[in-house]
Amino acid sequence: MNLHQFRFVQEAVRRNLNLTETAKALHTSQPGISKAILELEEELGVDIFARHGKRIRRVTEPGQQVLKSVEIIMREVANLKRIGEQFSKQDAGTLSIATTHTQARYFLPQRVAELRRRFPKVQVVLHQGMPEQVARMLLDDVAEIGLATESLADYDELVTLPCYEWHHVMVVPAAHPLAAVERPSLEQIAAEPLILYHPTVTGRTRIDQAFARARLKPNIALEGIDSDVIKTYVRLGMGIGIVAEIAVRDDPPGGDLVSRPLGHLFGANLTRVAFKRGAYLRHFVHAFAELLSDRLSPSLIQRAMTGAGTDYEL
Repeated sequence: MNLHQFRFVQEAVRRNLNLTETAKALHTSQPGISKAILELEEELGVDIFARHGKRIRRVTEPGQQVLKSVEIIMREVANLKRIGEQFSKQDAGTLSIATTHTQARYFLPQRVAELRRRFPKVQVVLHQGMPEQVARMLLDDVAEIGLATESLADYDELVTLPCYEWHHVMVVPAAHPLAAVERPSLEQIAAEPLILYHPTVTGRTRIDQAFARARLKPNIALEGIDSDVIKTYVRLGMGIGIVAEIAVRDDPPGGDLVSRPLGHLFGANLTRVAFKRGAYLRHFVHAFAELLSDRLSPSLIQRAMTGAGTDYEL
């Protein structure tokens, strides 16, 4: 057995057992993948996949156990590569970060720039996606570190730690009547057309829950994943926007939009940092984590990664 066989099996599962897509992803041929998997099954003496004719239909019960072992093996192979890079390249390499648009646009820029100042030989790659995509990129070793508000804590295969708390704010045109209201009520907001985040991003769950508790049905005019897009449509008069407070932090005073805090209505949101459980983290990954939050020390992360202790809340 060899690493190519393990990689083929792992990728086939990621591609929903579609060997054509698996071959494309790995830049090889479908017959070659099929042959390698069959040879692995023959050597192990069990069927990893159940087949109907030549088509793979599902993972067998022994195949589930094989996949768990393959996952451990491939994770440790990735760890070996990172260890080699750390000690041979002296703080050089690539840091892949998976995150949402809001974090990439507003929270990360200064921290990424500072990392580059400290480690000029490190190349940073930003992968943006929805929170579930951020989690999947960590699980698939596309990224080493992830940052999002939703979803990350839902995966047992990830170690997640709190990074920072934040609140929502209302944004309205300066001439809008609600611009003169310092603490708008839920009823006042529900009476307006709303421009909100997509239900799966940037704390939207808390907004929906607040309206549901008050038995109010919001008038949603538009949903998006980009704070700048939401503010653009607010400027066009389509409605009032609700965005993360970090999205208005650098807006100039006296501009065309006015923001009002909504923490009293929707509470606090928690953005979390995540790593794949069992992964080896290079020196500059730890350094970047501390740039995200001074609480994320190497010792704290190490305790979390080894399962020692559970009280990491802010």
